[in-house]
Amino acid sequence: FDSQPFMHWRDRFLYCMEAVNKASAATGEVKGHYLNVTAGTMEDMYERAEFAKSLGSVIVMIDLVIGYTAIQSMAKWARRNDMILHLHRAGNSTYSRQKNHGMNFRVICKWMRMAGVDHIHAGTVVGKLEGDPLMIKGFYDTLRDTHTEKNLEHGLFFDQDWASLNKVMPVASSGIHCGQ
Repeated sequence: FDSQPFMHWRDRFLYCMEAVNKASAATGEVKGHYLNVTAGTMEDMYERAEFAKSLGSVIVMIDLVIGYTAIQSMAKWARRNDMILHLHRAGNSTYSRQKNHGMNFRVICKWMRMAGVDHIHAGTVVGKLEGDPLMIKGFYDTLRDTHTEKNLEHGLFFDQDWASLNKVMPVASSGIHCGQ
């Protein structure tokens, strides 16, 4: 997981944070990078997350494929360590883009909100994670609203009150920017 012979995770973290710090110094702007701490065991993920924090990173990323219990464990680690947790939806299309089986990405949005992630690749209307604009809006509403109203056009089939559950920031990915 996320550490290959040609690019070990520790070297990649050092290289990325060096670039982040250099860019911040050159521009005077806050910069960052989502250091992917995904690994085969929780111990390895905690080690990577601690190392990312020690380098000055304020955000770490995990992949959806680590499983729901591991995601929640990383969310608890992030809260204890004042870090932002980003979820990459790696593996998502194996079950959310199937026409005859699987589940809608909205279910993943709900689970990840309940698990405690802070950011998630939520799709856009262009690019690799593209989808129907109204369905994408439904994903965003599920992640951000304190109360979602039934809206069949957006794929919301019933009202849902999220009470005090934290919101999740939907993030565009794959080189998407506001000019597209």
